[in-house]
Amino acid sequence: MRRVYFTIFLVSAGVLIFEISLTRLFSIYLSHHFAFMVVSIAMLGIGAAGTAISLYPRIKNVSNIPVYALFCGISIILGYVASNYISFDPVKLSWDRTQVFAIALYCLLFSIPFFFAGVLIATVFSEQSKKSERIYCSDLLGAGAGSLAVLGILNISGPEYAVLTASTACFCASLLTGTKKIRYLVSLCIALNVVFIIIHPAFLHVRLSPYKNLSLALKYPGASHLNTYYNSFSRIDTLQSPAVRFAPGLSLNYLKPLPEQIGIAIDGNDMNAVTYAQDKDALTFLEFLPSSLAYEIKGEKSTKMSTGSVLIIEPKGGMQVLTAHYYGFKHIHKVESNPLFVHVVRTELDEFSGTIYRDTTWTGFGRSWLRGSRQSHVSQFYDVIDLPMTGTSVSSVFGASEDYRFTVEAFKEYISGLKRDGFISISLYLIPPPRTEFRILATIVHVLKELGAQNPSQHIAALRSWDSVTIIMKKSPLDKEEIKHIKKFSGEKRFDLVHYPGIQKEETNIHIKMPSPVYFEAFKRILHPEKRRPFLKNYIFNISPVHDDNPFFNYYLKVENIKVIYDIMGRKWQYFIIEGYLIPLILVQVLVLSIVLMVLPLFVKKGLKTLKRGTAPYVKTEVVQSGQDRPVPRLSLKKTTVSKLPPIFMYFAMIGLGFMFVEISLIQKSILSLENPAYAVAAVLTSILISSGIGSLFSGRHTKRTIAYFLLVLGTLIVIYSLIFPVVSNIIAPHSAPIKISMVFIALIPLGFFMGMPFPTGMKVLGQINERLIPWAWAINGCFSVLAPVLTIMLAMTIGFKTVLWLGALSYVMAFFALRRLLKE
Repeated sequence: MRRVYFTIFLVSAGVLIFEISLTRLFSIYLSHHFAFMVVSIAMLGIGAAGTAISLYPRIKNVSNIPVYALFCGISIILGYVASNYISFDPVKLSWDRTQVFAIALYCLLFSIPFFFAGVLIATVFSEQSKKSERIYCSDLLGAGAGSLAVLGILNISGPEYAVLTASTACFCASLLTGTKKIRYLVSLCIALNVVFIIIHPAFLHVRLSPYKNLSLALKYPGASHLNTYYNSFSRIDTLQSPAVRFAPGLSLNYLKPLPEQIGIAIDGNDMNAVTYAQDKDALTFLEFLPSSLAYEIKGEKSTKMSTGSVLIIEPKGGMQVLTAHYYGFKHIHKVESNPLFVHVVRTELDEFSGTIYRDTTWTGFGRSWLRGSRQSHVSQFYDVIDLPMTGTSVSSVFGASEDYRFTVEAFKEYISGLKRDGFISISLYLIPPPRTEFRILATIVHVLKELGAQNPSQHIAALRSWDSVTIIMKKSPLDKEEIKHIKKFSGEKRFDLVHYPGIQKEETNIHIKMPSPVYFEAFKRILHPEKRRPFLKNYIFNISPVHDDNPFFNYYLKVENIKVIYDIMGRKWQYFIIEGYLIPLILVQVLVLSIVLMVLPLFVKKGLKTLKRGTAPYVKTEVVQSGQDRPVPRLSLKKTTVSKLPPIFMYFAMIGLGFMFVEISLIQKSILSLENPAYAVAAVLTSILISSGIGSLFSGRHTKRTIAYFLLVLGTLIVIYSLIFPVVSNIIAPHSAPIKISMVFIALIPLGFFMGMPFPTGMKVLGQINERLIPWAWAINGCFSVLAPVLTIMLAMTIGFKTVLWLGALSYVMAFFALRRLLKE
């Protein structure tokens, strides 16, 4: 059994590495929106394993363990290679309906490794239920080790190498318990993996969609790809191409060529650029950008300032940094959330960029940096805090665009960092139908009202160009001289005014005419204290401010308006896919599949239908010992009745739902604490899985009735964590990344310890009732674990992560009552 435990450990580590690698592969292949599907694909494959064993008990044979580990490794590598050649692109969905089958093929290919891993582990549970706590411990410790290992792999290489590592881990697992023939075959597979890495790595390289911005830019004459860099949550490519022309909203009055620019693409899609900074005369184009408005008002050219200070949040390619230098600011601080971006510019483009990131540059979230500097008593106040959203990208761990940088709480931090007459400047692209700019404005108004501003409209000005809009907000009301600057800047550069205190309708929609002044009208309503609420309520999109508890800034869908939006977007479903509105559709799909997988064994003759009222059939079990299969005495089973099925269903459904509710909510909330989605995944998964493994071992020392009451303790702990987690985030904010990761890891150990007890306890109970029920229970647990990630995000968008955690606590309380009923003789 020791070899079996270690086999489970390696397979669990391998499939966890593969699962997290898939989130990166989907982001690069397609879009970050599709990364959300990975958790459901994984859990669906694992759940299907339980259904397969229930229908075909013959596959439940521990002598097949090395074969299942081998198949798991083979399917990982073959599935990845095959997926590289599947012709699927979300762009094609608008005209090619067969693309639906392509994505179904993706799901099928990637679920196969999880299926074999599930069959392997469910088989061992079925045949050795008395040792459930050790089996579950091996499973969780392996998964925890995998979540930690994949972070290191992705930080130094591409996701394809993480896939090879996952495959190799499963092959090594097969070596432990395999026969001589299997070991020869496994050795050949490992050798092939090594050959791929050394001799022909191009065979494994990720193939980008031809419709991604990077692919399109490289098709231009004279275009060339320079380099590719990876970290655990992004891929960055540098390139030269005529398509690289980054100057958002550039005035039509500017007729000179732009300086040379080197393109930088994130995950092959989000395009930014680093501008050549050595030719000072060529930088005059910066005066013709709408994003320069705040610099025009506060910079040296207008105020003769000599010590102006600016904080630029998410500078990416650094255009706003050049703008601050150009306008004479002396103290320029930069905070970039993606450390790889800073590394690329510093190492490859340092002289080209004008050494913009050589000093006074930090990585992380700007809001956390401001809070940390304040807590460490070295806070500085700024004339301008610049948020160039034209260069930002969302974190999207599970494909939903969670973003803590533009919540109500974030804007409060930004305002707290301003001087009394300082400005916040926000620039973003105009993407019809308008929604992002309206949510930004609604958020600013909401914050100003909470901070005591009597008339928020006196603090705000906005103008638009042909493809971008800039909103500036002053901590104090705008004065006459500043309004004069705004009007002069807009007129000289032929930008259209959207709002300033006292603006008239005839002053808008002049230079870049639209059928009607929609932006002026919308801003007027949002800024009006009586018209604001009806406008937000009746607008076709959800543009209400978002908070840290539901930080889905880029999610605007109102379900009741789907048909209206569909008509506005030219009756094309592609819009909903590009915007990431796949969650309800995925929920329906996984719900139908889960119901089929859970119910099928109840109605098929080979499945649980054979369980009659009265004595259950005997089950012969085998164990792997010293590499040989040896039969052991038949088990003496108690009577099982159909009346036991409902509490079994309830128990395993609730612990599956509760575990995933808690795990995913804590990952999402930890992004704010750790300022890095990959660190959040690694810290939370590693802590919870390893401590759950220890808790699983510990559960073997207590009676099942005692464990039942531990479920109530667990529910209480979850509620406590939901209340104290925001406090913990504030406490750890000033510390370095290693310390923050360690603090989150340690903080979650007590919770994970108790979360590891329910599942092995349930398996031991089923072993006493009837071992044939174990695969069915495995399927139930897996299927509800499929539903939980989708439900977590959908619920968090409406009621917040805190409430989702409370639902997780409620799930464990319901599991307590189900277990009490199962334990009644």
